Amino acid sequence: MSWIYLLIAGLFEIGWPLGLKLSQTMDSKVPGIALAVVSMTLSGVFLWLAQRTIPIGTAYAVWTGIGASGTFIVGVFLFKDAASLLQIVSVMLIIIGVVGLKIFH
Repeated sequence: MSWIYLLIAGLFEIGWPLGLKLSQTMDSKVPGIALAVVSMTLSGVFLWLAQRTIPIGTAYAVWTGIGASGTFIVGVFLFKDAASLLQIVSVMLIIIGVVGLKIFH
């Protein structure tokens, strides 16, 4: 169950930079900032739940890895951010590292 909590925490970790970006692109800043605050809170709660049985270093690396790679992917697809081949390979390496931490836990 802790790994599910960690996955959820990582997904909410994507939500707060998304909310901040949306607040810059919408007429009203409130919905985007609200998304960011709710996502930050839920991300922290689910990380806390995951760390009950997953070592802190592993949990933190997976959490930030999901957040970083997911945010990069969201930026590319939703906001048309640039993505060079080396950036894509680098994000793939992050994902491989996260999967490795789960497999070898």
